[in-house]
Amino acid sequence: MSTIKNVTIIGMGGLGTMFGYQIQNKIGRENVSFLMDEVRYQKNKDAAYKVNGEPYDFRIITPAEAKPADLIIVATKATGLAEALDTMAPAVGPDTIIISAINGVISEEILAERFGAEKVIHAVAQGMDATFFGRELNYKKPGVFCLGIIDPAMQGKLDALDDFFNSINFVHTIENDIRHRIWSKFMLNVGVNQACMVFETGYGGISEEGSLPRLVMVSAMREAKLVSNAEGITLTEDDLVGYVDLMASLSPESMPSMAQDRVNKKRSEVELFAGTVIRLAKKHGFIVPTNEYLYKRVMEIEAEY
Repeated sequence: MSTIKNVTIIGMGGLGTMFGYQIQNKIGRENVSFLMDEVRYQKNKDAAYKVNGEPYDFRIITPAEAKPADLIIVATKATGLAEALDTMAPAVGPDTIIISAINGVISEEILAERFGAEKVIHAVAQGMDATFFGRELNYKKPGVFCLGIIDPAMQGKLDALDDFFNSINFVHTIENDIRHRIWSKFMLNVGVNQACMVFETGYGGISEEGSLPRLVMVSAMREAKLVSNAEGITLTEDDLVGYVDLMASLSPESMPSMAQDRVNKKRSEVELFAGTVIRLAKKHGFIVPTNEYLYKRVMEIEAEY
């Protein structure tokens, strides 16, 4: 029997809402909470939500109501993580397990520094096509949560998380090299998120052979692969091709988070993607013109909001 009985989620965008929906369907509304600060709580507490067209009721709480959780899933945008640390603090107990669905390669380090490395299991979410507009979640592909550890002392907590996800049929994998998986997903995001935002397209637009969005996506990914390898993470062309093929399997009308940001006129995670590639390229003496172009173009788009 799983030792994980209750789950708290930080971040109620597409991923967070999808995870909450999937888990709540298995363990009940009373055992799943979306934790948010007072301002967000007031905006969302009486809101009506839909999942794939059907009304759905989520439990939303403030830090004042929070109790130590067995599992916390952090699903904010990378730009919101610093603020989320204070919000989630009351839900972190001595035995809490924390996993992050945040894009990029440093969220686990930030969480470990604040709450202790012994609480944080490395994770990356991939392959889902969730879109979230106007408190309506739509998805066809639930994707997979990839989990792994760097410190062997964390094996017991990884086993507990694996047991819990198995008990509720939550799609996940245990990775032997979680760093490789995290950096592979970073490579993908550098391409697909930025290309879809700049060219105002969904997964269908970047899956069309020979199209400009696809060519830009792959070029940006190759630059990310270059800097990843320079950082000691060995990414291959097979890794790149595998992720490009994965994008072709998603709903053509769905779109990644940065493309949704453009629709919603929200600040994107461009600093996390092109910004990181550009900084690492400078560190290692490379040129990365595709990411420099994407960074400049995203800045122009956001300046128009």
